[in-house]
Amino acid sequence: MRRAHAVIAAAGIAALLSAAPSGADHVGTHKVLLPGDIPFTAGPPSLPAGAEAAILYGDPAKEGMFVMRLKAPKGYRIPPHTHPKAEVVSIVSGRMRLGLGQAADRASVEELPAGAFSIMPPGVAHYAFFDAETVLQIDAMGPWSIDYVNAKDDPRNQIAPAQR
Repeated sequence: MRRAHAVIAAAGIAALLSAAPSGADHVGTHKVLLPGDIPFTAGPPSLPAGAEAAILYGDPAKEGMFVMRLKAPKGYRIPPHTHPKAEVVSIVSGRMRLGLGQAADRASVEELPAGAFSIMPPGVAHYAFFDAETVLQIDAMGPWSIDYVNAKDDPRNQIAPAQR
């Protein structure tokens, strides 16, 4: 009799667990993106013009985890800025020169080659230079935002010339 109760209890627990959402159900369906299939488009308006971005997972504008790739052309730079949440950066290809501080100083940057990994705590002022085309991956919690140390560096503050 005890064995029968144990089997019924186990079956009931198994049924409850199978009805509960699993990690895969929460994420959705299994997804693979090969490097050539990643859909890069113009970067977000909060970044200087010229970069391209691809959202691989989640939505940077909403609460929750997201993964974004950024493709920076040779000569690209991101002026000193901060983020309100931690940012995890992996260099996929190329290299990024990362500096810390309120003013961009090429002499004090650290080179992050392909394969490098960096964690930037919230509120830490940093900047980047790209001497070669570079693809980096940003993993973070949304909503993602960027706050420039100097408002004049923020591309969202740029006024377009008058149209004729």
